[in-house]
Amino acid sequence: MLRIIPLGGLGEIGLNMMLFEYEDTLFIIDAGIMFPEDYMLGIDIVIPDFDYLRQNNRKVAGIVLTHAHEDHIGALPYLLKEIKAPIFGTPFTLGVVRNKLEDHNLLKSVSMYEILPGETINLGVFELEFIHVCHSIVGGVGIAIKTPFGLVIHTGDFKICHTPFYGVTTDINRFAWYGEKGVLALLSDSTNVEREGYTISDQEVGETLAKIAKESKGRIIVALFASNITRIQQIIDIAAERERRVVFDGRSITTNVSIAKDLGYIHVPEGMEIDVKQVNDFPDDDILIITTGSQGEPMSALARMSTGRHKYLKIKKNDTVVLSSKFIPGNEKAIAKIINSFYRQGAEVIYEKISDIHVSGHAFQEELKLMMNLTKPEYFIPIHGEFRHLTLHSRLAEQVGISKEKILIAEDGQIIEFDENGGRVKDKVQTGRVFVDGKGIGDIGWRVLKERRILSEDGVVAVNMAFDEETGIVVYGPEVVSRGFVFETETGHLLEDAKCVILEIVEDVSPETPDRVDKIRSMIQRALREYFYFTIKRHPVILPFILEI
Repeated sequence: MLRIIPLGGLGEIGLNMMLFEYEDTLFIIDAGIMFPEDYMLGIDIVIPDFDYLRQNNRKVAGIVLTHAHEDHIGALPYLLKEIKAPIFGTPFTLGVVRNKLEDHNLLKSVSMYEILPGETINLGVFELEFIHVCHSIVGGVGIAIKTPFGLVIHTGDFKICHTPFYGVTTDINRFAWYGEKGVLALLSDSTNVEREGYTISDQEVGETLAKIAKESKGRIIVALFASNITRIQQIIDIAAERERRVVFDGRSITTNVSIAKDLGYIHVPEGMEIDVKQVNDFPDDDILIITTGSQGEPMSALARMSTGRHKYLKIKKNDTVVLSSKFIPGNEKAIAKIINSFYRQGAEVIYEKISDIHVSGHAFQEELKLMMNLTKPEYFIPIHGEFRHLTLHSRLAEQVGISKEKILIAEDGQIIEFDENGGRVKDKVQTGRVFVDGKGIGDIGWRVLKERRILSEDGVVAVNMAFDEETGIVVYGPEVVSRGFVFETETGHLLEDAKCVILEIVEDVSPETPDRVDKIRSMIQRALREYFYFTIKRHPVILPFILEI
């Protein structure tokens, strides 16, 4: 029996990770992260639960990567600390992975193998061919997987663009070739299924950026995703045409540009690139800065420029700031804050809501239909998206003639099975979201997040007291201290009255009472919760600290 098991990416955006399993062989496609949602207070990143892989460690034949975005490779360092397996990816993808693993001191313990589109590898009973796809990063591939029950195609993240900047298109001929041979199942990217029509071309974005550069009188600052290598090269070409010097600012930008230069994906004319420290040595209309922070990240180079905290770059009146990326849901407020700050300082700001300066790397509806018509699958499985995306993609499949009975909608952990009788969604394995907070992996659960939410909303009240161990008399306190609850100088009477509540409890519990301190601690928590809710309608966390001395 062939089993396809998503451990992430089916039910959310990001966290992409999928397993293919047949008897004693198992391989993994991607190992991505998800950035924390609003309620995940203090969490740095979210990774998939690897419990099923821990149980089947001996079966893992390899880890195959479709491209180098964080939602597809970000969890690798955490996975490789538990699962030892070779990694397969295109040259740029592995270049980014090497840098990531080096930061985690894992590089020497991992085997990596470069693959190119058109090449095949064998992992146990599986044969995999890599097919070039267009995306918002170089080196993206889809995968044709020969299994004992037929061919399965995994598109990876893709779009179908006939006029890409680099001239390398999604290999629709290869997808069509497999469609003629017979495809058991198509697993297709659902991210942009809500968008009608086709994606705009990279060339159109280039024309818009060239127009901005022509009209700008001062420095040009372009913020984008550090992984968007083709866009970076477009901007370099525009800067060369306008005879501007180029500055790369931001750790991720400089790292990715260095990798792309080594692999030949980026070319900067000799003498054109300068260090950020040299910016003030040239006229403003001679400078173009490529940086990070298009999502309003608080520690990014762009954010530091907006607040005046950047060591070398201070915003000037004639500066033009271009945010060449989409607004990722949840980041709108942070981005708006940066935009407002730039406007206050006299800069001109251009972003996607007012100009076509970004093109998506994910297929729109007509491209998704084309992929289905090219591959002609017997079964269709929507992947990469929240449940609404998976549902809408399944309806799109019905429109192109795939029968409803052959459309399999699964979520994280659900097993998609294929055998001689066909395919079905059946059973479920252990999966979920593991929170990474600093160096802690999985030690933060829902209960801790709930406590953090309560602390953030209602604050904390601490009670400090000390009793004489022999007599039971109060020798210190009660001292009542609040943080994030009330402004003590304004409502001091509230905390003073709370002391009276505490002393009444102490008087009611005689010194001879067994476990007296524990009982007093419990009664103080209950009484103060009731008191604060009655007086101020709030539920702070109550922390009694009581000592016997």
